[in-house]
Amino acid sequence: MHPLKILESEVVQCRRCALRQNAHGVVFGEGAESSRIVFCGEGPGAEEDRLLRPFVGPAGQLLDKMMSAMGFDRQRNAYVLNVVKCRPPSNRVPLPEERESCRPHLASQLEILRPAIIVLLGSTAIQSFLGPEARVTRVHGQWHQYQTMWLMPTFHPAALLRNPAWKVLAWEDLKKVIDQYRVLVDPNHPSPYHPISDDHLG
Repeated sequence: MHPLKILESEVVQCRRCALRQNAHGVVFGEGAESSRIVFCGEGPGAEEDRLLRPFVGPAGQLLDKMMSAMGFDRQRNAYVLNVVKCRPPSNRVPLPEERESCRPHLASQLEILRPAIIVLLGSTAIQSFLGPEARVTRVHGQWHQYQTMWLMPTFHPAALLRNPAWKVLAWEDLKKVIDQYRVLVDPNHPSPYHPISDDHLG
């Protein structure tokens, strides 16, 4: 059995914080187990809690479109997960203690996946890695390193649905991710909207 499956069987039993009491279940994450890129969000919403899958509501549908534009697919070459694995009541922001309770699960996932790049979607994911003062409007588009992984903070798809003007900024961030993926993982990685340039080939 793959280590991720073993970990998932442990995480679904978790009762480390109160979120599990009101949630339908644990939303572990999903994607290609050999993926070198991870998309990390905040926590499950109502639709995610119902289906026990990450990013399947309106924001998830937009994320799939964003990933597709980048040349990624969660079944083929990307992994999607959240900072907290259980839905906060009324979709509120996870509390700091809830994030801390879930942090070992996230750390174990990343240890198994060992991605080259993590795309941090929105404030909760960004603050979980960069600290409580980090603001998406200030740090998006800037590379950070975490252990051996490169972090790219950008806007959460739900925020892009509320504020479509940010989509232009988000796409600039994601183009940097594609470029870095070509450097770190696959120089021939295809993206339908960001082709490999002659400059990049050097």
